[in-house]
Amino acid sequence: MSASAVIDLITSHQILDTEEPLHPESDLLALGLDSLAIMQLLLALETHAGRSLAHAEISREHLRTPSTIAAWLAGMP
Repeated sequence: MSASAVIDLITSHQILDTEEPLHPESDLLALGLDSLAIMQLLLALETHAGRSLAHAEISREHLRTPSTIAAWLAGMP
């Protein structure tokens, strides 16, 4: 999944309520990605990927930007 696909997912599922357009390096945590939004994002990512994600291995740094999310997903087996 690319960073732009992550942005599309966040936007289409209305996970983050921001007036600011999202870019691959947008700091999602600074824009208001809280614990509830993180859970919504993880569920959307799992649905999109068609597989479960290893929740125990997730850190806030994995979810900092659309680019870090895409890189984290690309590195998963």
